Amino acid sequence: MKGTDRKSRRPRWLRRDPMENLASVVIGIGVFMLMQPYAIEIYRWSFLVILAGTLGFVVASHLPRGEEDR
Repeated sequence: MKGTDRKSRRPRWLRRDPMENLASVVIGIGVFMLMQPYAIEIYRWSFLVILAGTLGFVVASHLPRGEEDR
Protein backbone atom coordinates (compact mmCIF):
# COMPACT_ATOMS: atom_id res chain seq x y z
CA MET A 1 0.00 0.00 0.00
CA LYS A 2 1.25 3.47 -0.81
CA GLY A 3 0.44 5.02 2.57
CA THR A 4 2.88 2.79 4.45
CA ASP A 5 5.79 3.33 2.04
CA ARG A 6 5.84 7.10 1.99
CA LYS A 7 8.13 9.06 4.28
CA SER A 8 6.86 11.29 7.02
CA ARG A 9 6.45 14.92 6.04
CA ARG A 10 7.20 16.13 9.55
CA PRO A 11 10.67 17.42 10.36
CA ARG A 12 12.74 15.30 12.73
CA TRP A 13 12.39 17.77 15.61
CA LEU A 14 8.57 17.51 15.46
CA ARG A 15 8.59 13.84 16.38
CA ARG A 16 7.93 12.44 19.83
CA ASP A 17 11.39 11.36 20.98
CA PRO A 18 13.32 14.64 20.51
CA MET A 19 10.48 16.70 21.97
CA GLU A 20 10.13 14.43 25.02
CA ASN A 21 13.89 14.67 25.58
CA LEU A 22 13.77 18.47 25.33
CA ALA A 23 10.83 18.66 27.74
CA SER A 24 12.67 16.41 30.20
CA VAL A 25 15.71 18.69 30.07
CA VAL A 26 13.50 21.74 30.72
CA ILE A 27 11.93 20.00 33.72
CA GLY A 28 15.40 19.12 35.03
CA ILE A 29 16.53 22.74 34.67
CA GLY A 30 13.42 23.84 36.56
CA VAL A 31 14.14 21.42 39.41
CA PHE A 32 17.74 22.67 39.55
CA MET A 33 16.43 26.24 39.70
CA LEU A 34 14.11 25.24 42.54
CA MET A 35 16.87 23.67 44.64
CA GLN A 36 19.68 26.20 44.21
CA PRO A 37 20.33 28.41 47.27
CA TYR A 38 21.90 31.44 45.57
CA ALA A 39 19.34 33.64 43.83
CA ILE A 40 15.73 34.18 44.85
CA GLU A 41 14.83 35.36 41.34
CA ILE A 42 15.87 32.02 39.84
CA TYR A 43 13.80 30.28 42.51
CA ARG A 44 10.76 32.39 41.61
CA TRP A 45 10.96 31.38 37.94
CA SER A 46 11.48 27.69 38.69
CA PHE A 47 7.78 26.83 38.98
CA LEU A 48 7.02 28.32 35.56
CA VAL A 49 9.94 26.48 33.99
CA ILE A 50 8.80 23.17 35.49
CA LEU A 51 5.24 23.89 34.34
CA ALA A 52 6.40 24.69 30.81
CA GLY A 53 8.42 21.48 30.68
CA THR A 54 5.48 19.44 31.94
CA LEU A 55 3.11 20.95 29.40
CA GLY A 56 5.70 20.38 26.69
CA PHE A 57 5.97 16.74 27.70
CA VAL A 58 2.18 16.32 27.55
CA VAL A 59 2.07 17.86 24.07
CA ALA A 60 5.06 15.80 22.92
CA SER A 61 3.42 12.59 24.06
CA HIS A 62 0.71 13.17 21.45
CA LEU A 63 3.16 13.55 18.55
CA PRO A 64 3.85 10.59 16.26
CA ARG A 65 6.94 8.46 16.76
CA GLY A 66 9.69 8.37 14.15
CA GLU A 67 9.61 6.11 11.10
CA GLU A 68 12.37 3.87 12.46
CA ASP A 69 10.17 2.79 15.40
CA ARG A 70 7.41 1.29 13.27
